[in-house]
Amino acid sequence: MAPSKQTDEIKSSALDLIGNTPIVALDRLYTGPGRILAKCEFMNPGASIKCRSSLSMIQKARESGELKPGAPVVEVTSGNQGCGLAVVCAVLGHPLTLTMSKGNSVQRAIHMEALGATCIRVPQVEGTYGNVTLADVQAVEKVGLELVEKQNAYYVSQFSNPGNSDAHYETTGPEIWKQTGQHVDAFVATVGTAGTFVGTSRYLKEQDPNIKTYVVEPEGAEPIKGKPITKPLHLLQGSGYGCIPNLFKFEYMDGTLSVSDEEAVKYKNLIGEKEGLYVGYTSGANVAAAVKLLESGVLPEDAWVVTVLNDTGLKYTPVPDELQH
Repeated sequence: MAPSKQTDEIKSSALDLIGNTPIVALDRLYTGPGRILAKCEFMNPGASIKCRSSLSMIQKARESGELKPGAPVVEVTSGNQGCGLAVVCAVLGHPLTLTMSKGNSVQRAIHMEALGATCIRVPQVEGTYGNVTLADVQAVEKVGLELVEKQNAYYVSQFSNPGNSDAHYETTGPEIWKQTGQHVDAFVATVGTAGTFVGTSRYLKEQDPNIKTYVVEPEGAEPIKGKPITKPLHLLQGSGYGCIPNLFKFEYMDGTLSVSDEEAVKYKNLIGEKEGLYVGYTSGANVAAAVKLLESGVLPEDAWVVTVLNDTGLKYTPVPDELQH
């Protein structure tokens, strides 16, 4: 029997829920000049933008034969990539082990393990809970690489896997272009692995070379801007590690914007209070940077700036009181 029209909208698995996220105008939070449009990436099944790259990297590894059916997968994560991989591996039947710093919010470990993954939380080297440094990440990576060898597992390696940025070139960029009616003046995004920024910027600039693209960096941890690292500890988990990522390409960047912890918290709260969306700190930083860019006068007064709301606020432990003011 042919499926009825009523069943046409039934998705075959959680993988079909990845991407095609809506874009929303933040007109209550920011009234002009110009307009801020935000891609709602927290609406992915793993509650972050990393579901896109997770699906892309695993699919490409399976297609190339590098990842065999049912074979184990290992990855080093700050949490969101781990949650995305847990969604994908659960559906496709791959045992998944993740290593994550104890400085990353415990909610992420709970999320990953609820999806059947194993999360090994690695003690911090120099950071504090909620603040993860490059040295902490390197400690997590050491444990992860030992597990790859021990399990003879496929190592995702999000920081150097081209399938990461390809995901955003193939999906995020085209979705933004279509949803805005091909009206994009600028794109701004925080950088962790650089996959989102590079893939999206590459696509948008191919459509219109005049589109301006800006990297958002935590104040005091701005290596892409070329500044020395003076504040390796910051609230923007999953971004601003104090190094230039392997996937980063300067040719897709027009400039950088710095955002303090206080600004990220302020706009994270405003996104909730004015727009009804509960998001994480990098989302707050992205919107803070978009406001700075529009208020700088660099763009036309009627410019549309597109950014991303990377993940849900439910992935975080509450910020200390001293940063709430």
